[in-house]
Amino acid sequence: MSDNLPEVSKSITEEALWDSLPHEILTHVFLHLPIKSIITCTSVSKTWKSLIQNPYFISTHLHHSSNNKNLLLFRLCPKPLAKAVKQLKRIGDEKEVYALHWDDNTNFHQYTSFDDFPFHGQSATGVFRVVGTCNGLICLADDLNTYAYNFILWNPCVKKYVRLPNPNFSFRTTGPYTAAVGFGFDSKTNDYKVVRFVTPEDRDFEEGEFTPRVEVYSLATGEWRVVTAQCSKCAVRDTMRVYLRLQAFVNGALHLVCYKTTPEIRFLYFVLVFDLEDEVFREIPLPKHSDMYYWEWVSILAYGNSIAVIEPGYSVDTLDIWVLKNYADADADASSWTKIISLDAQAPPQDIPRPLRGSYRKKIPCAKAFRKSGEVILETSRKRLVSRNLETQEVKDLGITGSKYSFVDPYVESLVLLDKPDLAVTY
Repeated sequence: MSDNLPEVSKSITEEALWDSLPHEILTHVFLHLPIKSIITCTSVSKTWKSLIQNPYFISTHLHHSSNNKNLLLFRLCPKPLAKAVKQLKRIGDEKEVYALHWDDNTNFHQYTSFDDFPFHGQSATGVFRVVGTCNGLICLADDLNTYAYNFILWNPCVKKYVRLPNPNFSFRTTGPYTAAVGFGFDSKTNDYKVVRFVTPEDRDFEEGEFTPRVEVYSLATGEWRVVTAQCSKCAVRDTMRVYLRLQAFVNGALHLVCYKTTPEIRFLYFVLVFDLEDEVFREIPLPKHSDMYYWEWVSILAYGNSIAVIEPGYSVDTLDIWVLKNYADADADASSWTKIISLDAQAPPQDIPRPLRGSYRKKIPCAKAFRKSGEVILETSRKRLVSRNLETQEVKDLGITGSKYSFVDPYVESLVLLDKPDLAVTY
C-alpha cells in the first residue's frame, strides 16, 4: 500500500493546484469548452462541480452560447414511424430524430445529433408533439389527438429531463375540452414555465364565448397553479393540427391565435398574448379578411423580435406570410400587420407533381421556421426541406426529408437543468 502513496499524494496535489485557480480564470476556460467536456469537468473536483452547477455560471454560459453559435433544431420522424403513427399501428425500433444544424453555414452542415432519444415508446400515439424550445430546453407534449398529460422538459445537451406532474385540468375535472400549450422563460424570476389554455367543448366553446381556464407549471416550484388574471372570452385551437405551429414565445410572452364572437363577426380571430412575467393577457387584432375562415389554419412563428402568422393556402391558393411591424407599439392593431410575401404553388417549381390524368391540384409548401438571416424554411409537398430567401426568392435544398411531424426551431446549447439534481432525471 505504501508504494501507492506517492501517486495518491501527487493526485491530491494536482487537484489542490487546479482548485486554487481563481474562479474568474476557471469560468473563462469552462466557457470555451464543449458541453460534453464541461460535464466531464464536474467529476474532476468538488470545487469545479460546485462552480459549474452554480446558477450564475449556467446563466453566463447560456449568454456566451447564445452569442457565439447560430443553430437550428430539427425533429424528424423516419417514414416507418410516421406511417405507423398515421395507421395507429404499433411502432417499431425507429425513433424520433433530433439533430442540430449550423444556421450560419452556407452548406447547412450538421453540428450534432441526439441519437439516444430517451422517451421512445412512451407516447400514447407513438410520437410526441414539440411545443417549443427555449434556452436549450425542449418542451414535449404527449397530447396528439388524445387526453394525455405527459409533459416533459428535456435538455439533450446535458442528458437530463423533468417529467411534469399531472395538470389541474383534465377530462375528469373538465369533461371534453380543447387545450393549447405554450412554453417560455420568465426573466424576472429566472423561471421556465409551461402554460395550458383549456376550453371545455360545449356550445360556448363553439361560439368562442367561453373564458379559457389557464394554468402554469413553474420549473422553480415543480408545481402547476391556476392563473388568477382574467382572460377574455375566446376559444383556443387544438393540437389535432399537428402540422401547424400554435404558439410563439417572443419578448417574454406567449402568442396564440384564438377566436371569439362579436355582434358583427361570428369568428373574429386575433392573437392572444400572455406575459410570462406579470401573467396578464392582452390582444393583438389580425387584419380583416373577406373570408372569415382565412385565419383558421394559420401558424404563428417568432420572426426576429416580432411575430409572423402564416396562412398555409387553405383559403387562398398562396402561402401568405404576415409580419407584425413595430411589435413594441402598445397600440398595435389590424393595420400594424404587413404581408411580406405570397408564395404560390410554383415555389419551388420542381416540387409540383403532374398527374397522369384528372385535375391538377396545386401543392403549396408549408412554413416551418425562420432563420436568423430572415430566410424561411419550407417543407415542400414532397416533404423536402428547403430554405427560401424572401428578397431574392433563391431556394436552397437543405438535403433533409421531413414528414407531417417535422419541427424546426432556433436552438441554443445550454446547461439548464444541471442545477436541478433533486428534480431532473439523468439518463
